[in-house]
Amino acid sequence: MNQPFSLARLLFALPMLFVFVWAQRYWFLRAWRFASRIEYRGLRSIARAIIASAFAFGVLALAFNLFSSRRDLVWRFSGLMGFVGLWISTAFFAYLAVLVVAVAGWLARFVRAAISSSEAGIGESGSVSESLVSPERRSFVQGATAIAAAIPFGAGGYGFLIGRHSYHINSVSLPLSGLPQPLDGLRIVQLSDIHAGSYMSIPEVRRVVGMANELRPDLIVVTGDFITGANDPLEPCITELARLKAPLGVWGCNGNHEIYAEAEWLTPKLFRSYGMRLLRQENVELAWNGAGFNLIGVDYQRARDFDGNLLVMLDGIEPLIRRDIPNILLSHNPQSFPRSAELGVELMLAGHTHGGQVKVEILDRRFTPARLITPYVAGMYQRPLFAEADLDDRPAWIKGDVQRASVVYVNRGLGTIFAPVRLGVPPEISLLTLRKEKAFS
Repeated sequence: MNQPFSLARLLFALPMLFVFVWAQRYWFLRAWRFASRIEYRGLRSIARAIIASAFAFGVLALAFNLFSSRRDLVWRFSGLMGFVGLWISTAFFAYLAVLVVAVAGWLARFVRAAISSSEAGIGESGSVSESLVSPERRSFVQGATAIAAAIPFGAGGYGFLIGRHSYHINSVSLPLSGLPQPLDGLRIVQLSDIHAGSYMSIPEVRRVVGMANELRPDLIVVTGDFITGANDPLEPCITELARLKAPLGVWGCNGNHEIYAEAEWLTPKLFRSYGMRLLRQENVELAWNGAGFNLIGVDYQRARDFDGNLLVMLDGIEPLIRRDIPNILLSHNPQSFPRSAELGVELMLAGHTHGGQVKVEILDRRFTPARLITPYVAGMYQRPLFAEADLDDRPAWIKGDVQRASVVYVNRGLGTIFAPVRLGVPPEISLLTLRKEKAFS
């Protein structure tokens, strides 16, 4: 079901909405002033009409995308909506960059004025003021502002046109202690976070499916977020996923966006109708080379309820876990990994983070928005089996079974949300090969 009204959420959303609108106002006024400098009256009128029409269309397209129940009309124009989303997101960050330069300039002037006043005295305040607004300083600030504003636009354009379409096949060996020898070398393709709709077209889903089939995996799993919102192309997306081929079949689990779109019941129905299966708090035993393993799937696991209270993740799945064969858990939210390890699940496959979609490196440190919500951003992580979930990693090494590891692999996803951009975080098709590991290292 959809998330209920929350005062805290509203208090957060309204200031953000105001800043987004104010950013659009800033760029509209800049464009309008630029058009006003055109000497010829006819060209000036045409430029103003184009600017006004473009901004009006952007506002209407965004409003239609957010509030209309006919999102089926939106995703049919996914390329056009992608450009709208690109402009809104890059214009916002460019405006923030302009504000940073403006604040830095104001602080510099304030400091210089304080120093100059103390040195020159009150009688020379006129010369001090003139030096603070010198043409050289004004030109420097204008240049810095232009460069700062250009960076988000340039980076966003690259991430939109190239980055989000550069699907990367990530081949990873996952060492699992206690893995039966016949399962050593089992190949699993994982797809996640497709978000078919206004930013991810059905032809793009078809392209990904073709790339996945070329890997000839033994098992294929899709770990949630097939769509973004209600009336997005869920069935066309699943129709394309039905073209996936693997001897052990195609399996999946729901993500949070299936729940937001109230499609958590429809998705498994469509999976079954196309010869696949989506697991909802269910398990199934699969066999490969004469050895069995237990595949478990759960719906999106919340860390907190709508009132902010902590929830027990993976609550009630203990009866689904086997002790005689390895367990593989499909759980969209990687935050459930500590609990998965505590319950003794050897391997968990997750998504949800998109790897942050954007990753930048500053002073040899990598920053991504996903780190604000989880330490499990992308790739492989380990914890000892049966380590208590409420402990951080350091005591977990002591409390857990240090001879056996629990592993999670977090897929970076295929689609995008909010901004249709990927920078330093290419969309991922994971080829995961299970390897027998004697001890935890």
